[in-house]
Amino acid sequence: MQQRNLFQYLVITLKGIAMGAADVVPGVSGGTIAFISGIYEELLTSISSVNLTTFKLLKTKGTSAAWKAINGSFLLALIIGIFISIVSLSKLISYLLEHKPILVWSFFFGLVVASILYIGKQISKWNVLTVFLLIAGAVLAYYITTLQPLISENSSPLFLFLAGALAICAMILPGISGAFILVLLGAYKPVLDAIHNRDFKLLAILAIGAIVGLLSFSKILKWLFDHYRNLTLAVLTGFILGSLNKIWPWKETLTWRVNSHGIKVPFNEQSILPNSFNGDPQLLMAILLSVVGFVIIILLEKIANSTNKI
Repeated sequence: MQQRNLFQYLVITLKGIAMGAADVVPGVSGGTIAFISGIYEELLTSISSVNLTTFKLLKTKGTSAAWKAINGSFLLALIIGIFISIVSLSKLISYLLEHKPILVWSFFFGLVVASILYIGKQISKWNVLTVFLLIAGAVLAYYITTLQPLISENSSPLFLFLAGALAICAMILPGISGAFILVLLGAYKPVLDAIHNRDFKLLAILAIGAIVGLLSFSKILKWLFDHYRNLTLAVLTGFILGSLNKIWPWKETLTWRVNSHGIKVPFNEQSILPNSFNGDPQLLMAILLSVVGFVIIILLEKIANSTNKI
């Protein structure tokens, strides 16, 4: 792993803050932000390096050698950023999603559209197979966004373990949101209730599932990048393309649910076309925010290139 100075670790923390902000929004993946900020493959490598060999290294050569083997300083800087973001921005983003949903989704829509172009540019060779996999990834992701969330809720330990594993896999997979997977599985409310009621037993089971899922899935993704980089990028680009349906700003609510605070919120929605400028006073601002989100990704790409994707 490369040596970094304090400023470079600060940049990584800022990228973690961006990842955390994305993960707070149901439908936007922190993995997408990791990719467009140039740290995705290093993140996979660092996570997948946590294995039995690392623990043996810890025992034989000490903490310093094990820390270096897992790129611990990089992971710590990133986790600090994600934690800061979730703690400081979660209430703000939740408030904006409740009161200005179209504007929030418009910003992220522009951001994700630009990220599709960015990731697609990383594919060095296009052929029939890469195009097919891109289309297949897009169709699969779109289908997932159209699934109706489970109304029945399950808080059994085994279910929450599996839910944690699946959600964390989605969280590091560009285009798919971990929070959205929890909603689909009917685990979102049980998790919120466990947090609200401080049910540390269920939260621990969820966390163990997330750790198992993260360590397992990161190894699979790393292997795919090492052996089938172009094909993997094609699938990921398709995933993000198909996920656009989930973050389309204009929605029609089909069913509602009551959240842990007793507030009625949308449960199942479908995308619709916006009204005209006269019928929707937010349309112009929504377009402007989409452009802002798009431009931010272009700037991030330039920054990533100028800092050698640190």
